[in-house]
Amino acid sequence: MPARSSSLIPVPLGQLTDAAPTTPDDLPGLLTCLAQVPDPRRDQGRRHPLAFVLSLAACAVLAGAKSLTAIAEWAADAPPHVLARLGGPCREPDRGPVAPAEATVRRVLQRIDGDALDTAVGSRLAERERAAGQEENDRDRPLPSRAVDGKTVRGARRADGIQVHLLAAMTGTGLVTAQREVDGKTNEITVFQPLLAPLGLNGTVVTFDARHSQTAHARFLVEDEHAHYIALIKGNQPTLHRWLKALPWREVPLLDKTRATAHGRDEIRRIKAAAVTGIAFPHAVQAVQIVRRRRIVTTSKVTLERVYGVTDLTAEQADATEIARRVRDHWSIENKIHHVRDTTYAEDASRVRTGTAPRAMASLRNLAIGALRLADHTNIAAALRHHTRDANRPLITLGIT
Repeated sequence: MPARSSSLIPVPLGQLTDAAPTTPDDLPGLLTCLAQVPDPRRDQGRRHPLAFVLSLAACAVLAGAKSLTAIAEWAADAPPHVLARLGGPCREPDRGPVAPAEATVRRVLQRIDGDALDTAVGSRLAERERAAGQEENDRDRPLPSRAVDGKTVRGARRADGIQVHLLAAMTGTGLVTAQREVDGKTNEITVFQPLLAPLGLNGTVVTFDARHSQTAHARFLVEDEHAHYIALIKGNQPTLHRWLKALPWREVPLLDKTRATAHGRDEIRRIKAAAVTGIAFPHAVQAVQIVRRRRIVTTSKVTLERVYGVTDLTAEQADATEIARRVRDHWSIENKIHHVRDTTYAEDASRVRTGTAPRAMASLRNLAIGALRLADHTNIAAALRHHTRDANRPLITLGIT
């Protein structure tokens, strides 16, 4: 379609275009990604395109909406030029686009294909992150990473009483590029490979907690995906855990020490790593010991924990300092994603519980948080307030221009 003259663009939309970030021309836009999600509604009586409803919901969540009602209210208040830019249809020549009613928003998010929506959101964030990093020197860039961790949406309890539990993969910059729901009849372990398989993990370092330290997962990553792993080992691998614990760690020099204070805890971490032969875990060539000394600031209570791990990364690929950084990045998924969704979005207190709506809302929150991080916002709560004050701002941050 030929480009329109700027004189034909309404003033507010012209300002939006001028302020938009530049991205490669071949980068699929959010509306294009959302258009790939199957529409769960019947063709008869369908008035609003699915991508329009979903993009409205995405903008509303980026403006701080925490419920389906709040999404519908933001859409009802959105200016006509914003609705038009999101693909809202004009059914009458003398009227602009009309926002969908709350019932439409509710019906869509309660019936949406959760896997398809997460794929659309994850692919969009991954492409934007990839485009943003194209100017970096490949030789200076460390191996990419993915941290895998699960979260229960505590306020979302289905009719059978089971809470919604989601397994997510987060990049080192704090973007959720994949998410899957864990069926109440199984556990996270069965979802691990389906979650990661579509991501193209060649050369990526995948970190995960002890629950996922399974031999099948290690073989899948190294042999099938040509990726790397750092696996924490605890009681679910008792023989290997005892073997790691019995290594002569006193003879291994301390190579990294870090200190961090967050959420009322002062924590010091010391890490040692050593190349070891005969590790009874697929492809593992280094053993790791992490000593965590944690002090509760308010009570001064001190706890000491020793954590062990293994990795297929050689000492040349990752020394103790590099391993420590990646383990810290893995633990940061709690702060970068789970904590933000719980505190800023009050996810655990949400009463959204019908159908796929709890998962859809989590997906939209992941999209909002990821878009804000790509725009260099560090205070997510302040960024949401910033976007609440101008209906154009969510479009700019989401790259809808």
